[in-house]
Amino acid sequence: MGSLNNNGPRIFTSHHQAASCNRTQQIGAILLVAATFFFTRLFDQSFHTRIPSSFNHHLTPQSQSLVHVTDAGSLFWPQRGYGTYLSLKIYVYEEYEIDGLKELLRGREGKISADACVKGQWGTQVKIHRLLLRSRFRTRKKEEADLFFVPAYVKCVRMMGGLHDKEINQTYVKVLSQMPYFRRSGGRDHVLVFPSGAGAHLFRSWATYINRSIILTPEGDRTDKRDTSAFNTWKDIIIPGNVEDGMTKRGASMVQPLPLSKRKYLANYLGRAQGKIGRLKLIELAKQYPDKLESPELKFSGPDKLGRMEYFQHLRNAKFCLAPRGESSWTLRFYESFFVECVPVILSDQAELPFQNVIDYTFFSIKWPSARIGPELLDYLESIPDEDVEKMIARGRQIRCLWVYAPETEFCSAMQGIMWELQRKVRQFHQSAETFWLHNRTIVNLNLVEFSSWKPPMHLP
Repeated sequence: MGSLNNNGPRIFTSHHQAASCNRTQQIGAILLVAATFFFTRLFDQSFHTRIPSSFNHHLTPQSQSLVHVTDAGSLFWPQRGYGTYLSLKIYVYEEYEIDGLKELLRGREGKISADACVKGQWGTQVKIHRLLLRSRFRTRKKEEADLFFVPAYVKCVRMMGGLHDKEINQTYVKVLSQMPYFRRSGGRDHVLVFPSGAGAHLFRSWATYINRSIILTPEGDRTDKRDTSAFNTWKDIIIPGNVEDGMTKRGASMVQPLPLSKRKYLANYLGRAQGKIGRLKLIELAKQYPDKLESPELKFSGPDKLGRMEYFQHLRNAKFCLAPRGESSWTLRFYESFFVECVPVILSDQAELPFQNVIDYTFFSIKWPSARIGPELLDYLESIPDEDVEKMIARGRQIRCLWVYAPETEFCSAMQGIMWELQRKVRQFHQSAETFWLHNRTIVNLNLVEFSSWKPPMHLP
């Protein structure tokens, strides 16, 4: 072992050995500090417009964890855990880059179009993909990417007969085996969208291959049909459902809200029974109290099919929009209610909601135990003064921009919220059970092959 000596260069110098500063140097140092402070503030403000003092802090009790949405529609995410501004680099896999990816997007024959898949409540799989392709946060260099987006329209492709369940499973495995960066991190920096109530269960082998990946889904629970849920609170992100574009446009939407005084019903439920207890209770309750609760028998096919405009005209005709559990815990009706300005009443005990880190839902919605659906629920809703209903509607009006999948030119949107949540997931370091590293920072696999030389297809866990 070597001994300590004084022959080498000194790193630290005691204070009495330091040269004294003259007055000019002191003044220069003060000016430097002042200039640094000024430009730091200027830089920070270039990303954030000042929040109006009149803004009502209603979303969370503490301003440190508050989403601010101004009257002009600008979104301000809290700095705690997120940073002061968005700074992401996301690589989006190209359709023809990976063998099999085209099938996940267009089916085995390549005939299913993105335009056909963007419609309906599962359209988020297309909208998020399209917005990322045009995003200023997109990078075309894998080596500098913070995250990797794997596009797939499997819910739509499956519904249109483009792939069956076994084919979806086999194709996902084939696609992932061709991604060295997926292998490098064990999928931790890869993002996938599953837009329906089935969640990641559409990929039957999700628990083996993407159990560490970041899942974007509106669904936080599948325990009614599966022994386990694919949603993980700590790594996955709940996203808003896809509301009809005609209702989310700024200005004149296709159906305008009614004043409370002109609404015919106290509450409504617009949906099918699907054999679900909560829904059956509401349909029966509407028969007992037809003047308070509207729950018509809806036709979704044939000559009496209910059109989208007629649907929203029904929805706007009540003070409260009831959102019970269906095939899964999430319901699009919750998000739709904000655009006809009725107060959403969640009747789904396991429901997960978007952006819970920063939004307090008690200010503009109600969650009622599904086991207590009955006259007691109607009595409670009837007891709420119109003044309180108006306040809840006004608060919901301020945050509903977070349910809209709009371009980045819109400062408040679902995509902005998702990007902030993704930024929170970024890791400085990537590892998995399949990766190792050497003294010179070289990443290698089990056979000590350098990362740059990994060739697909690769073994997956």
